[in-house]
Amino acid sequence: MKKFLTRWLINSVALILIERFVSGVHANSLWTIVVAALIFGILNALVRPILLLLTLPINMATLGLFTFVVNAAILGMTGAVVRGFYINNFLTAIWASILLSLASMILSSFVKDK
Repeated sequence: MKKFLTRWLINSVALILIERFVSGVHANSLWTIVVAALIFGILNALVRPILLLLTLPINMATLGLFTFVVNAAILGMTGAVVRGFYINNFLTAIWASILLSLASMILSSFVKDK
């Protein structure tokens, strides 16, 4: 449970940073971002593995770069599900997914793993 809450907090902070610095990502409030981080985490756990399996050949051909497209699709799904969280277009979602991956990686480096 602690790992889940830590991951949720990291995704929330990363989404706050994305919303502040990417002009095509909009959220109505801080609570909207927190809910979006929760939905993003759930979609990452449930839908992302299926999408990665279905796109395995193209992902291997692009040496894993297609993963950013899958992450952008998950981010777009999050924007479609969460009211008040908007992403203007798919190119913005790809850019946001790259920055979200970087921000999440950097923030995760500050958290100790057992």
